[in-house]
Amino acid sequence: MQLQTSRFSSAHGWSTSPAAEFDSERTLALVFAAPRFAAESAPLEQLRAALPRSRILGCSTAGEILGEQVDDDSIVLAIARFDSTDLRYRCTTVEHPTASFQAGCELAAALNDPQLRAILVLSDGLGVNGSELVRGINSVVPPSVTVTGGLAGDGARFQQTWVLGQSGPAAGQACAVGLYGSNLRVGHGSRGGWDTFGPERRVTRSLGNVLYELDGKPALDLYKNYLGDRAKELPASALLFPLALRENTQASKTLVRTVLSVDEEQRSMTFAGDVPSGHLARLMRANFDRLIEGAGDAAQLARAGQGGAQAPGDVLSIAISCVGRRLILGERAEEELEATLQRLPQNAHQVGFYSYGEISPFATGHCDLHNQTMTLTTLFEVSD
Repeated sequence: MQLQTSRFSSAHGWSTSPAAEFDSERTLALVFAAPRFAAESAPLEQLRAALPRSRILGCSTAGEILGEQVDDDSIVLAIARFDSTDLRYRCTTVEHPTASFQAGCELAAALNDPQLRAILVLSDGLGVNGSELVRGINSVVPPSVTVTGGLAGDGARFQQTWVLGQSGPAAGQACAVGLYGSNLRVGHGSRGGWDTFGPERRVTRSLGNVLYELDGKPALDLYKNYLGDRAKELPASALLFPLALRENTQASKTLVRTVLSVDEEQRSMTFAGDVPSGHLARLMRANFDRLIEGAGDAAQLARAGQGGAQAPGDVLSIAISCVGRRLILGERAEEELEATLQRLPQNAHQVGFYSYGEISPFATGHCDLHNQTMTLTTLFEVSD
């Protein structure tokens, strides 16, 4: 596998021009960009012109990651030309969040194959129910296929996100690339590092990803009590207090949910993934050192998931972290990126973005939608 990474800024252009000699049917170009580049698309068009045969997948962000650095108002790029791994691309439009499950089914059905090893999926971050999207994917592909990715971001604005497919950036899309072949090695890891606090409450009324009541009381009122003066900054300030969900008191699997929007009239909150009625929910808050440690743990899991194989060349590391983590960590956000690279192989090249949701298996098997985690996917090839 040949690998090139680069960053674009309006002031300096591309740090390294997209290499046209990398273009092939087995080339994957991952592009993570500030939201404004949907309208100011000249650098994206330049990329498409340089790589006409490649599979281009990307989205808008809440911060662009390259190596140990995170920036706003830029584009980051990773171009991976595989030696023996085949690629397929599929994109679908999601007209309404209720169509998210069907969208997942369509993506997975188009990519499913006995040789399928992994799927990278990116989705609109506001108009798609991420839980239903991954449920649709899981209904088609076997648990042996590693499915990872994330939901596009729009900084802390929560107004509009977009996904970059073969025809350019557009809202309301879910796009995916399937990777095929026995020489591909895929690692993955997803960890949070948040602390739970307060009583565990039961979800007494919800519909999909809309939460109405906890213990029979309006969910928005509960959040406002904890936020105090910061309640006027909703929904962004709710990122400071995500929800930890589990099915029952015996369940060890916990999923984290983060807020996308609030409805003052209904006293409800809309989350990036489903909040099932009957589940148990507990508020969470940040511990800076544990968040950074969690990012390192995700990298350790991704490395362990490679099955002990050593990469003969470069390793591509795709880092997708939640916007809530960035808002909490502030100037310390780059410390979680440093923590991942410290645990990954020295030949790892990291690119990624801050998201509105992360897609990864909890440990093994089928994928889940996560919030407030650092999720890593590593890719490399071995020889026959």
